[in-house]
Amino acid sequence: MTGYERYIRMIKKQPVDIVPRTPILMQYAAEFIGSDYAAFASDYKVLVEANIRCAETFGIDQVSSISDPYRETHGFGSEITYVKNGTPRSTHPLASQKDLSLLKKPDPYKSERMFDRIKAISRYKELTKDNYSILGWVEGPAAEAADLRDTSNFLFDLIDDPAFTVELMEHCLKTGIEFALAQIDSGADTIGIGDAIASQVSPQIYEELIQPCEKKLVKAIKNAGAFVKLHICGDINHLLPGISDLGVDILDVDHMNDLRKVRTAMGSGVVLTGNIDPAAGVLYGTPDAIYQKVLQCYKEAGNPYFVNAGCEIPSGTPEQNLKALCNPVSLSLSSDHKTV
Repeated sequence: MTGYERYIRMIKKQPVDIVPRTPILMQYAAEFIGSDYAAFASDYKVLVEANIRCAETFGIDQVSSISDPYRETHGFGSEITYVKNGTPRSTHPLASQKDLSLLKKPDPYKSERMFDRIKAISRYKELTKDNYSILGWVEGPAAEAADLRDTSNFLFDLIDDPAFTVELMEHCLKTGIEFALAQIDSGADTIGIGDAIASQVSPQIYEELIQPCEKKLVKAIKNAGAFVKLHICGDINHLLPGISDLGVDILDVDHMNDLRKVRTAMGSGVVLTGNIDPAAGVLYGTPDAIYQKVLQCYKEAGNPYFVNAGCEIPSGTPEQNLKALCNPVSLSLSSDHKTV
């Protein structure tokens, strides 16, 4: 069974041989092939080579286009500085003014960094021959709005000027949908939505202001025939009622959340991924402890489930630790939620 088949069948709750492995790799992948983060984030050929090499070496079932949160931001007019040992740095075009006319209109096929991601997906499609799931990526409406306004400004806006915040998020939503559809057209079977800033707001603000925009993005992606993965770093326990109404197919679960509670909230139809602590559990763990933690997470989450850490695999993680994370897990090990 190929990684792609395994991945799709788990989402559809059909029989599979082992639990799919979908760790998030960025700086780790770049360094694994002797490159660096600057090259990984700026050159799709490096990103593709790094992810494919890691998939082949560690037994990963998905290749990803994630690199940093500033693809769309650059399209809107930000200036990007690449850093060899860290994520790119970006300016914030609306940091000093609430004037949407200051923003450029991103075109996924003409905006340099957005088009670079599209080319990555096309290259995956060409090279992997459907052996792996291909993950596209967009920023969620709140995350992109925060990138444009700067985080502290955006959080104040949510309280002081919610009307502007919604207008800005709706503006970001249009670009997010266009970018997602372009990636789907290029071969992505799944689109990840990164909306980490949402973990910092109250349930009321999330459900009244942010969740409606996310829901429109999810609907547009699914209408285009792709699966949707939501990634909100941090504690999302207080947001679960709103998240459960989004209609996503896959939910990343960070290490500070209880997988059992998340499963209860999300029901049996959503694939849960995670939720080992990337630092304490993976970077500094031992292979045996990591594998035992994978088994524990799977038992707590039940099917459908993907093996993953709570977030990105850290740079410097020993190879044997990532191999332990990706060590095949039989479905027979989960008896709590037998849905596959």
